[in-house]
Amino acid sequence: MLNTSADLAVVRVRHPLKFRLLQVSRVEPLTPHLVRITLTGADLRDFISASFDDHIKVFFPAPGEDKPVLPVAGPDGPVFPEGQPRPVARDYTPRRFDREAGELVIDFVIHAVGPASDWARTAHVGQYLGVGGPRGSFVIPQGFDWHLLIGDETALPAISRRLEELPAGTRVAAVLEVRDPSARIEFATQADLYTVWCYPDDADDRESTLLDAVRETFLPEGEGYVWAAGESAAIRAVRQHLTTECGVDRSRIRAASYWKRGAVAVHEAIDD
Repeated sequence: MLNTSADLAVVRVRHPLKFRLLQVSRVEPLTPHLVRITLTGADLRDFISASFDDHIKVFFPAPGEDKPVLPVAGPDGPVFPEGQPRPVARDYTPRRFDREAGELVIDFVIHAVGPASDWARTAHVGQYLGVGGPRGSFVIPQGFDWHLLIGDETALPAISRRLEELPAGTRVAAVLEVRDPSARIEFATQADLYTVWCYPDDADDRESTLLDAVRETFLPEGEGYVWAAGESAAIRAVRQHLTTECGVDRSRIRAASYWKRGAVAVHEAIDD
C-alpha cells in the first residue's frame, strides 16, 4: 500500500506541564564520553514522552544541596519560589521511559567543563534531580520510504531511540560526528541501517566535518524525512545544503540546535 500525504503528516502533541523530583537508581558509563542515568520516583506515574526527540528540562541541585529547587506550573509557565536562587537547568532527551518499571533513562554527554557534565561525571545512586516536561512532542511518522538522521554526540540519545523505534526493514542512514572513535556506540535496531561516523580534526572543524559527510551521503528516491541536531552553525550549514543543493523540501527536515559554540544552554529549532 502506498503512503498518502495524510499518512506522512507530522503531528504536534501538547502535554500538561509538570515538574518531578526523581532519584538516581543506576549509573552506567556507555563510553568515556557518555553516561547513562536511570531515574525513578512516584512522580513518573503520569510521565509522557511521545517522540524520540522530546526534550525535558533537567534541574540540578545547588552545590552542597541534596535536592534541586523546583518550580511549579503557573498559568504563564514555571513559577520559582521567591527568595531562592534558580537552579541550573539544561535540556535533555528522554532516552527511554519504562512505565511498567517506573524508570526514566537519560544519557549525559560528558564535556570538559559544565555543571551538567560535572554532575553526571560523579553521579551516584540515591542522588536527586528535577525534571520538567516534556511540554509537547513533534511526532514524525515512521512510514517514509527513507530516513536520514544527522547529529553529533549530543544527538546520539535521540538518534538511538529513533533507531530502536523504527520498524524492521525501514531504510535509514545515520551520519554521526563524534570527537574520536572511542565515542562511537552500538545501535539496537531492526531497521536497515547505514551508518557513517566522522571525526573533526580539531574543535574548529566541526561545521565542515559534518557537512562534508552529509554531502557524500546518497539520498534515494521516494518520500524521505531528515532529522538533524547538534551544534548550531554545523546544523544550519547541513540544513542549507539539503534544501538548496539537494532539493529536500523544508517541510521534510526537522533541524535543531542542541548547543552553540561560545553560548550557554542553547536549545532551539532551526527553521529559518
